[in-house]
Amino acid sequence: MNNDESLQLENQLCFRLYSLTKLMNRHYSPVLKKLGLTYSQYIVMLVLWENNNTNSAISVKHLGVKLDLDSGTLSPLLKRLEKQGLISRLRNSEDERSVEIKLTRSGCQLKAQAQDIPAQMFSVTGMSIDDLQGLNNQLDNLLVTMNTK
Repeated sequence: MNNDESLQLENQLCFRLYSLTKLMNRHYSPVLKKLGLTYSQYIVMLVLWENNNTNSAISVKHLGVKLDLDSGTLSPLLKRLEKQGLISRLRNSEDERSVEIKLTRSGCQLKAQAQDIPAQMFSVTGMSIDDLQGLNNQLDNLLVTMNTK
């Protein structure tokens, strides 16, 4: 690839990822709307559902690290989820500065309604399971590589 080609939009990895993110969000949006969730709220709920297997609360700090979201982004999301009755926010009894998040009964029940979402999104990709797993592995490797630089 010569210098001129390297500056063409279609040769930019960042643009492909940006376009793909927009498309994925466009496909997720109507599905999540039925659950009353935005995509950002959905990924928060995914972490909480995963964590709920241990029936324990998760700190806002840990949630932020897991999702790579700062507290300025995460706090309004959590307030909306709390207002919807899906989570409760509690001060840590050992450290008043720390806030912990726990699913409410409604938040737990919402998981059953979300069960089909991954399959719906998989069908939109038109990829085989092996290809999708391979892509996920490549993206994971890219994340690790870029996070260490």
